[in-house]
Amino acid sequence: MNAPLPADLTPRHDWTRDEIAALFALPFPELLHRAMTAHRRYFDPNEVQISTLLSIKTGGCPEDCAYCPQAAQYDTGVKAEKLMDIDAVLEDAARAKAAGASRFCMGAAWRSPKDKDLDAVCRMVEGVKAMGLESCVTLGMLTGAQAGRLKDAGLDYYNHNLDTSPEYYRHIITTRTYQDRLDTLAAVRGAGINVCCGGIVGMGESEKDRAGMIAALATLNPHPESVPINALVQVEGTPAAKAAPLDAIDFVRTIAVARITMPASVVRLSAGRETMTEEAQALCFLAGANSIFYGEKLLTTPNPETHKDMALFARLGLAPMPTKSAGN
Repeated sequence: MNAPLPADLTPRHDWTRDEIAALFALPFPELLHRAMTAHRRYFDPNEVQISTLLSIKTGGCPEDCAYCPQAAQYDTGVKAEKLMDIDAVLEDAARAKAAGASRFCMGAAWRSPKDKDLDAVCRMVEGVKAMGLESCVTLGMLTGAQAGRLKDAGLDYYNHNLDTSPEYYRHIITTRTYQDRLDTLAAVRGAGINVCCGGIVGMGESEKDRAGMIAALATLNPHPESVPINALVQVEGTPAAKAAPLDAIDFVRTIAVARITMPASVVRLSAGRETMTEEAQALCFLAGANSIFYGEKLLTTPNPETHKDMALFARLGLAPMPTKSAGN
């Protein structure tokens, strides 16, 4: 089956798995052409949204996500720490803004936040917003009431990834269900907060599973405003560290299919860039990626140094996306 692009590239939410599998199977030049066509319909292809990610509460997580060095049951060398002080978080946010970030993301290794911790996070969100930055947090599962509190604090985005296909999910996580994740997304949507939701590839899944993950995302209505596509960072001590690395072309294909199926969403080239060549990253931008995490660390794993990103942007003629556009 050859899945055509809608004539007007209007986002659709009825993608079938067969259609998405057909996109993955397209010849590479045709796939990139379709992705670039979709990208140019909604975005300036020469602009990339820049986010910075800070771990505000590291380690000690009771979940068993097979890829995560912060899971308490894995011996990865990551120590459990307390929630950071608000002033220290805001100092990091100010540095991120000075370095060119338009969005500041804060991650906490919790199954779900306690109310007393949410008090502090809400104050962090208020401080980040006061600097003129967009705010994003990832705190685990949320209730509707908790999402409402974050909305009242001014939160712009909530990140909660689906991680993989519904079928492969049980091989990666057993401590929460796929439906738990969908319920949190519904709570976030219900509160009027933008959704940041994507997944991780290279965890031993098949192309069919990658198509299933994209199908799960592309049939959400509305689509997530931000779609991070992560390449597994293999951390010694985690079960997923044994997975064979994903071929770079297969990763680019995943970016392209995400762009085609969710054309108005910001697609983030997320974790795993540290081990990608500049040529692979350039292909990802051609395929429709228009967001990156900027800074030397993503929670607990390495990320390319800031000056390297800026040098690559200069070589490719890319520029940071203005905040008003980055809010798409």
